[in-house]
Amino acid sequence: MCRLAAITAAEYFSPMENIHALETMKEGHDGSGMGLMLKNLGGFAESLKDFPVLSGICSSDGLKALDEYMKVNGFREVHMWAPRIKPVAGIDKRDCYFAKFYDYPPAYRESPWAEKEALLTGTRLALREMGEADESIVVFSFYPDVLTLKEVGDPLALGEFFGLEDGRLKAKIILAQGRQNTNYAINLYACHPFFIQGFGTMTNGENTAFVPIRQYLMSRGVQGYTGYQSDSEVFTHILHYTVRELGFPITYYKDIITPLKQLEIETRPDRDALRLIRQSLRMLVIDGPNCIIGFTPEGDCFMVQDAKKLRPGAVGGVKGKYAFMSEECGLDRAVPGRDRSLDIFPMKYDFVTVPMGALEVKVWDQLKGRTKTIS
Repeated sequence: MCRLAAITAAEYFSPMENIHALETMKEGHDGSGMGLMLKNLGGFAESLKDFPVLSGICSSDGLKALDEYMKVNGFREVHMWAPRIKPVAGIDKRDCYFAKFYDYPPAYRESPWAEKEALLTGTRLALREMGEADESIVVFSFYPDVLTLKEVGDPLALGEFFGLEDGRLKAKIILAQGRQNTNYAINLYACHPFFIQGFGTMTNGENTAFVPIRQYLMSRGVQGYTGYQSDSEVFTHILHYTVRELGFPITYYKDIITPLKQLEIETRPDRDALRLIRQSLRMLVIDGPNCIIGFTPEGDCFMVQDAKKLRPGAVGGVKGKYAFMSEECGLDRAVPGRDRSLDIFPMKYDFVTVPMGALEVKVWDQLKGRTKTIS
């Protein structure tokens, strides 16, 4: 199993808070990788929110190729953040870790957002393809107000390695995964969280339905449904497909990945729609156990379990700061002053959401199709 630590807050905070929470859950990850994904950036990046951020790792030659590609395609670099690397035993330093902020090519500056978003996705995929054979270019995300950092190693050691204690890097939403390698070679593209066009997710579990789900997604002809170095990346793409491509409410994500039984569907007022979803999207049903934590482009964070409910998960906090953790001890580290009696341990029918701003928790009951708000 892996361990997950997500925090959403009204104020900017450091990713070290997530990393310290992962440290309390250390028995659940083995140092084979950590991924950080930050949304709604603060600190040095607070004034750069409109500029897309290219996050990745390059060799020296790869960086030259990347810079040339971006220049030829009309992108103008306006800022670059690089971690202040501190040598740490057991972590192999690569040539260049970066988050580059760009202005759009002149031809796209007045374009509709859909065209800009397609440009960013296509650019990310092109750069990934350029460097994939020799790992000279590794790109995790390219999107405004989102920054991604990944590396192999123990999370606490990586926090020191990247110099994250210096406080330069902050955000209001941060996802962190401490990886335990189970099914795949150690590959940075297999390290959670995963991202596509404003949607980010990370998972603890195994998706044995990965192959048919991957085949279905790749058959949709949607830009970005490719790669798949991890069986969990499809969860991000199913979320994107549900909300962006199909235009469904986000709660239908739960109905797609873990549909109700036929008799249970009759308890829902939208039973006719659920029958069609169950029939037409059956290839996207996951086979767990899985606990999924993620965020939407609007900044809503969520946790959802599959029907088997064999992976731990807890949600708790105070007004202005909530955490989504694999274990209760992670909540204790992230939000120690909360009312623990209000902690939520999502079960198989629950879809737990904290809207942007972290002022309340909403628990949607899949069986009844109703939402309870806790504030």
